Amino acid sequence: MTAEPISGATQPGDLVAASVNRVLGLAATWLAWDGQPHVAEDGERIYTPHKAIRRHADHLIDHFAHIESLLAGEQPAADRWHASLVTLASDWAMFTEADLNEAHQRLSRLGAMYRLRLNALDPAEWDLSRQPDWTVRQIAEHVASTWYADQIGDLTATRQSRHLGGQAPDDAVDAQGMGQ
Repeated sequence: MTAEPISGATQPGDLVAASVNRVLGLAATWLAWDGQPHVAEDGERIYTPHKAIRRHADHLIDHFAHIESLLAGEQPAADRWHASLVTLASDWAMFTEADLNEAHQRLSRLGAMYRLRLNALDPAEWDLSRQPDWTVRQIAEHVASTWYADQIGDLTATRQSRHLGGQAPDDAVDAQGMGQ
């Protein structure tokens, strides 16, 4: 998972915040999800909208804690996440407007935490070697990847293909199930 360059983001915290915006932009199209999992590009894992949001949030939390440990001179916590190997029962739920709102609230706050914390650091801290760990900049570039969300992708075309003559299916049928 590598981060794709995000235009205009030069500070590590800005890079992470911009990637959160991209994830949320994709998530806004997931209201059209048909309930079928998407096979990841590696062919080894499956993703649903809830799983993509969960993994992105967990990834941000995990690495934020890692950065804080490094900056405090402490040993980062051991990685015991099951990560993408596990698809939880809750990952299969339909993705609703309420879910999108919750994802927006959660991920926006995490992106802001990265932006505020990392951009407040002396820029020399961003690239300071902390072998065997990555630098703060490398960690930020890593978590700025939108890979999890990219496994679902933009479902705008799916949503549009479900419309009948420019009307949403709900608009094409009246309350008694009869066409208008």
